[in-house]
Order: sequence, then C-alpha cells, then structure tokens
Amino acid sequence: MKKSSEGRDMYKWAQDLYPICRSLTGSGVRKTLNYIKDLIPDLTVHAIKSGENVFDWQVPLEWNIKDAYIEDEDGHKIIDFNSNNLHVVGYSEPVDLFLDLDDLQKHFHSIPSQPNAIPYITSYYSQNWGFCLTDKQRQSLKKCKYHVFIDSELKSGVLNYADLVIKGQSEEEVFLSTYICHPSMGNNELSGPIVSTALAQWVKALENPYYTYRFVFLPETIGSIVYLSKHLEHLKKNMIAGFNVTCVGDDRCYSFMPSRNGKTLSDKVGKHILKSIDPEFKKYTWLDRGSDERQYCAPGVDLPVTSIMRSKYDEYPEYHTSLDDLSLISQKGLEGGFNALLRCLEAIEFNCFPKALILGEPQLGKRGLYPDTSTKESTDAVRSMMDLLTYSDGALDLVEIAEIINTPVWKLYEIVNNLVTHGILDAPKDQV
Repeated sequence: MKKSSEGRDMYKWAQDLYPICRSLTGSGVRKTLNYIKDLIPDLTVHAIKSGENVFDWQVPLEWNIKDAYIEDEDGHKIIDFNSNNLHVVGYSEPVDLFLDLDDLQKHFHSIPSQPNAIPYITSYYSQNWGFCLTDKQRQSLKKCKYHVFIDSELKSGVLNYADLVIKGQSEEEVFLSTYICHPSMGNNELSGPIVSTALAQWVKALENPYYTYRFVFLPETIGSIVYLSKHLEHLKKNMIAGFNVTCVGDDRCYSFMPSRNGKTLSDKVGKHILKSIDPEFKKYTWLDRGSDERQYCAPGVDLPVTSIMRSKYDEYPEYHTSLDDLSLISQKGLEGGFNALLRCLEAIEFNCFPKALILGEPQLGKRGLYPDTSTKESTDAVRSMMDLLTYSDGALDLVEIAEIINTPVWKLYEIVNNLVTHGILDAPKDQV
C-alpha cells in the first residue's frame, strides 16, 4: 500500500492540472498529457487527424481558445474566461458581437436550482457558441448592450490520447482507462488521470509482474472509440480485466459500476474489494452507466470493464459544475480511490487457483506454521489458513475463496506464500 505522502503528491498534481482548459482536442489536452508524461516517462502520446472515421463516429475538428469575455456598456467584464474556464461552452465558435440582453439570454446557461454554480456545457458536434454563469449573476444583469467576444478556433487538427504498456510475464492484460477532456473540475475530471498515474507508477515499481498492464489516457467517448478502433482485436484476445477510472477523489462514499456482462473477473474482484473496504458501498447497475464503460462493454466489444468510484458521476450535487473544484477532492479521498483500485490490481496480480498437495489435513506444527502461544491474532490466522486449505481443491480461485470464508483477499497472500513454501499448496494461475 502507498503511504500518505502519495496522497499529498496526488493532490499537488491536481493543483497543477486544475487551471488547464481541456476539451476533446487542443492544446489543453496536450499540456495535460505532457504533464503526466513527466511523471511516467514511458507514456506514448498519439495523434489522430480530424475527420478520420472510427466505427460509427468521426474525429472532430480541433478546438482551441485564447480568450473570451462579456463586457457591459461601461466596459466592465461581467464574465471572463480567464477567471473560470467553465464560463465558455466547450467548442464555442469565435464571435465578436454587440447584443442586447434579450438576445444574449439565448446563449446563456445557468442552473436555477444551484444559483451559485457555473454549469459545464459543451457543443462538440454542432457549431454554436455560448456562455455559462451562475443563475444569481444571470438574474442580476441589467438591460443594455453587451460586447460578446470569444477568441477561439475550430480547425482541421488532431485528437490526442496516450497509452502506457507495462509488460509482464504473461501476454494477458489488465486495462485501466481514464479521460482527460474536461476543464477545471476536480472529482469528475482530475481524480481519474491522477489516480491512474499513481497506479502506473506502482505497477512500474513491481518486480517482475505476472500480468501486462495497459494504461490509457484519452478524451471521453470519442477517445475510447478511437482507441477501440485501433486495438479492439488485441484487447479482446488479451484483456482479462479492466477498470474505467473516474470520480475517485472525494471522501464521501465508494461506488461500483458493473460491466454489462456483470460476471467478469473485474466484477468479482471489484465487488469483493469494496465490500472488504466498506460494506455499505453503493451498488449501481448497468442501467446507471454514463462514462466510457459504455464503449468498452458495447455489444460486439464486450470487454470486461467495470468502474470503482468514490461518489459516482451524475450522483453528487457538484457534478458538472464549478462546485466540483479542488475543495471537493482531498488527499484522503484520492488515497481512498487509489487504494481501492490498488487492492483490485493486487487481487488480480496475486490471484491463483490454490490446490492442496497433501492428502488429508496437513500437520502444521512440524512445519512451524502453528503458533506456540495461542492469542486471538494467532487463532484468527490459523483459522484463515485452515479455511483457505479446506477450499483449496483447484476449482476455486483465491478471490472466490476469500468471499466464501469472509476474509479480505489481501490477508491471504502471505498465507498462500507460506503454504507454497512448505510444500502444502500449489498456486497455479490457471484452474486445475
């Protein structure tokens, strides 16, 4: 497990990345990926040209924005992109107009039920422009002529994404995907790539991992579709488990989104780990989907991808607003999201199908595995060892056994190693 200092590091990364204006494409995405590449240098950044067909979709034009504001008739900026990049509707086309308030209202977005929140709005696939503001501010505007200015550019460019493949002994892969396409938001945007980066660092530090690990950083929806268009055959052949990493930075709760199949290794591991961490974790169904699991689990794709989250997207009040800021995430929240996913990766990496090698119950004392002094802790350890052994017939994997004996799977790793060392147990990766 990571130490608390790792939580401080992750929160510092969030602070650094927060001001960047990200979208599906553009310089903000590249700045974000370059920052992450400084933390994991083996990351490879890719570029796909605008207009390329990917399955039923097409890579959009590249969008960049330099400045945007609205001035009243006295020259006062009442909305300024540079004070909060959520003020501009994503993919807004350039404008330089003078409009009265009634005409300007047609291009405004606010949330009456959250009068102090700036909403996050996009218009990716139809040319439009608009501004987002608090409803409190909207109601206070006076009737006059306003100068509306957006210095943006839509051009034939590229869509960027990045991946990192950490080779293991096996060609079988564990897949983690996260998105880097939202402007300044904490939990919904930054927690995913930050925790994924920390997990990549952890995997890279493993000595001779058994599985291969694939980390993907991409714009949501179109980015995952692009990635699948390039790698689907490989992923279907090699992926044994996958996680869509998003909304892992607050400290309110834990949440689980299953795969469409609901019976994959990712599902089994994810539910066991969250139950062991927090028995009250929130369980969602496939009907509650809303992020890139839609693409990874689509019919014909059918990859084993689930989501381990803190507060699920679209379920917390600050979601897709300016209230999802750096105060919503925390060192503690990021650590919790990281540790839950780390436990999942450990459970997959160390999973096996334990098979007893001794006929009947083994004599533990002569092998130094039975304590000389009986304490509650030693009694519990022996009980876990014997419970593990009684189900070690090669038909059940370690996670399944952990579920049956009601023990967190991570408490069984050392027991398995000890029993293997003493010739009591075999621990093959495949079912006997």
